[in-house]
Amino acid sequence: MVGTVALLLVVVLAACGGNGETTPDSNVDTENDSVENAEMNEETHLEEESDSMEETDLSSMNHSSSGEVPDDLSDADDPTYTVGGKAVIHANHMGGMDGAIATIEGVYDTTVYAVTYTPATGGDKVENHKWVIHEEIKNAEEQPYEPGDEVVLEADHMDGMKGATATIDSVEDTTVYMVSYSDTETGDEVKNHKWVTEEELSDFSSR
Repeated sequence: MVGTVALLLVVVLAACGGNGETTPDSNVDTENDSVENAEMNEETHLEEESDSMEETDLSSMNHSSSGEVPDDLSDADDPTYTVGGKAVIHANHMGGMDGAIATIEGVYDTTVYAVTYTPATGGDKVENHKWVIHEEIKNAEEQPYEPGDEVVLEADHMDGMKGATATIDSVEDTTVYMVSYSDTETGDEVKNHKWVTEEELSDFSSR
C-alpha cells in the first residue's frame, strides 16, 4: 500500500515537472523570433517615416508665387529662353513638374543653392531642397557660399522655410527661370514657380 502511494506520488511529480519544462532549443527560437519581429517593426517604421516626410515636403510646397523677386536680382544678359517663350521642364522638385510645358515669366543670372534645413515652424528636416538663390539668403555676403556653410533663409517656397537655418549642399552659378505651367498630374495651373535652372529646361520647338 505504501509502495503504491509512493509510486503514484513520483508519477504526479514527474508530470508536473514536465509541464513547466522548456528546452534550450525552444528558448533560442523564441529569442530569434523576438529579434526578427523587432527588426521588421523598425524597418516598417522607417519606411512610413520616409513616406511621411516626402508627402509633407510636397504638400507644403508653394508651387505658385506672386512673381515678386528680390530687388537686387539681375536680369539675365543672354538667356537661352526668353520671357514669354516656352520650354520643357526636366525637373522633379515636385509631382507633375517633369515634362510640363513652361511659359517663361522671368530670367535671372545668379548663384543657386540646394539646401538642407529644419523648418522654422518645426517638423521634419527637408533635405537637398532645390532651389534657393543667393538673393534669398538673409544678409547674404557678396561672395557665393560654399557647401557646408550655414545660412538663414529668406525664401518662402515652403512652409517654415523663411527664417530657417540651412546648410548649403551644392552651389552653382547659372541662369534661373521663374516659370508658369500646368501640372501634368492634376492639370492645376502653377503660376510664377521659383526656380528652375537652365539645365532643367529644353527647347519646346523640338517636340
